[in-house]
Amino acid sequence: MTASDRAAQESIAAPSHAAPRGDDGRPVRTAAFFDLDKTVIAKSSTLAFSKPFFDQGLLNRRTVLKSSYAQFLFLMSGADHDQMNRMRDYITNMCAGWDVEQVKSIVGETLHEIVDPLVFAEAAELIADHKLCGRDVVVVSASGEEIVAPIARALGATHAMATRMVVEDGRYTGEIAFYCYGEGKAQAIKALAAREGYALEHCYAYSDSITDLPMLESVGHPTAVNPDRALRKEAVARDWPVLTFTKPVSLRDRIPAPSGAAVATTAAVGISALAAGALTYSLLRRFAL
Repeated sequence: MTASDRAAQESIAAPSHAAPRGDDGRPVRTAAFFDLDKTVIAKSSTLAFSKPFFDQGLLNRRTVLKSSYAQFLFLMSGADHDQMNRMRDYITNMCAGWDVEQVKSIVGETLHEIVDPLVFAEAAELIADHKLCGRDVVVVSASGEEIVAPIARALGATHAMATRMVVEDGRYTGEIAFYCYGEGKAQAIKALAAREGYALEHCYAYSDSITDLPMLESVGHPTAVNPDRALRKEAVARDWPVLTFTKPVSLRDRIPAPSGAAVATTAAVGISALAAGALTYSLLRRFAL
């Protein structure tokens, strides 16, 4: 892709600052829906927490190394439905019996201490742009809610929708109450839109995977981000914008300084976006040390 092509795509994908209006002429509520893994952050949010889970005794070394290998495969290829189903079974089997409060505590304690921030600078800027436009920001992920919700808060998102596990006596049973994946994501988005009054035809959605096609089809402004081969083909056929995010950057460099005119109105947005600190370990590198 040439620089001019990329600039044209980014221009097409840039969120509109004009507030859409309903038939009565009044502004309507809108939102921007973001997939998490490989769209907002550069790795699998679930697998990336294997190291702190190991440190706290939830995993043995063999399982952590297996997670590192799964992370490598995740990064090297787009996940299709069969791979995602295998990943689901692997994760649910891995966490069966875990204490829910311990998991929440580990995620909360390590979220901002983890080495090398993995939030794409381009994604953080896009989130800030949508908030400036008055849109809610919603993180939608197949990862568990105990991991997704804290990350969404750190990003300044309005809502988080994620997979929910069955819990009995404070521990995961290994069964899934709601799998936020494929059609499940689209159903969750439509339910949230009905509850919050979003006009989906004026909403935005971003994802890297063909498995999120139902989510992208749910809104009026879909965009493919770092798409796998199948999604790229679909995006080209439908004339959807395609963006490439490549710059996970340090916390202090994550959001550019706002213009003088925007300082007052963007202070809260900037602080929320900057709070998206180092979210995950680079597991392969850590175990290579």
